[in-house]
Amino acid sequence: MIATVLDRFPTPPCAALLGLQIDSIDRPRRSVRVRFEARPEFCNAAGNVQGGLLTAMLDDCMGPAVLIDTGAALYPVTISMTVTFLSPARPGPIFGAAVIRQLGKTIGFLEACLEDADGVEIARATSSVRLVPMRLEPLELHPAEGESLRRRSA
Repeated sequence: MIATVLDRFPTPPCAALLGLQIDSIDRPRRSVRVRFEARPEFCNAAGNVQGGLLTAMLDDCMGPAVLIDTGAALYPVTISMTVTFLSPARPGPIFGAAVIRQLGKTIGFLEACLEDADGVEIARATSSVRLVPMRLEPLELHPAEGESLRRRSA
């Protein structure tokens, strides 16, 4: 795993569940490569990784691309995402890549793909996102029982 601006924030539980790791960043191309670990619990009755979890992986490729590209100044909120499933995915490592196609003042356009360990393409996605200013203080992701999510004190 490489150091990124994301290290300033706690890993969201959903990203931890998927086993998200940032493998590489290509700043001139505005792209990132990531790795996930598809667990057996992610599988449907046919033994393939359920499509909703693959969609979450695609989303977790594109979001970090924007955060890294903007130095965590902007947070992408998905407006729409179109996913095309190309091959079944089995438990094990899944590799993702995302590229920023365009970032405007308030809207961005992103693409991502997933491959298995053999390089077989599993799924592709395009996404439009609303760009909102990132909160300066990360949210406390594991509040005490009975408390809601709140800002951490510095």
